[in-house]
Amino acid sequence: MNFVPHLPVELWLILPYVAFTSFVLGHVWRYRNDQFGWTTRSSQIYESRLLRLGSPLFHFGMLGVFGGHVLGVLIPASWTEAVGVSEHTYHVIAVGAGSAAGLAVLAGVVILLYRRFTVIAVRKATTANDKLMYALLAAALVTGLLNTWGSNLLWGTYDYRETVSPWFRSLFTLNPQPELMVDTPWTFQVHGLVVLALVGLWPYTRLVHMFSAPVGYLTRPYIVYRHKQTDAPDTRRYARAWDSPVTPERWR
Repeated sequence: MNFVPHLPVELWLILPYVAFTSFVLGHVWRYRNDQFGWTTRSSQIYESRLLRLGSPLFHFGMLGVFGGHVLGVLIPASWTEAVGVSEHTYHVIAVGAGSAAGLAVLAGVVILLYRRFTVIAVRKATTANDKLMYALLAAALVTGLLNTWGSNLLWGTYDYRETVSPWFRSLFTLNPQPELMVDTPWTFQVHGLVVLALVGLWPYTRLVHMFSAPVGYLTRPYIVYRHKQTDAPDTRRYARAWDSPVTPERWR
């Protein structure tokens, strides 16, 4: 089933390398020129109830989605067969685990989008870049689920590990095979284009925080927050232990 015209074969050769180049150089540029902007721009202070529900669904679901793509796209079918995983077993795992992970991510995105556009403070903090990122994420998820269900349940079986997977791996071997993508079902082609667009845009969005690890938190000193001084005596327990008024005499 292919409802879109055949895309030029050169597209599957040029676009991946453009996206990969933007991904690598964009992160280098962003790190060198915008370290203070290397953040998710957290909006938890504005609303936390929906965030506590949507964020875990999205992040843990993405771990499953990433693992599924590593198994299905980067690992050849001959390797899984060599360790005793038959083709039927692989597709059962792909449909079951892939559906669970994809639905978790999709539910998380829906909740986060609902929060972002219904909570006024969060909506005002949303940039045009954020909106484009969310649109691409949603499109990637929907087409990915269509691939999972369509190629296994809805319109017959399609073994993408004979076309899509070899094409993707060939991009890293200096022997690209773009012709493998020409006759793939339209959902795989649209999914591929959306993912490539997302990869190219990645360094210029809040998604860069994926490569940040709070290692410094392990060794940084504690931050002490002091309450505002008032004339009323502080009756809290141990309050006097934190009293250290700064006076000119202390610096002499």
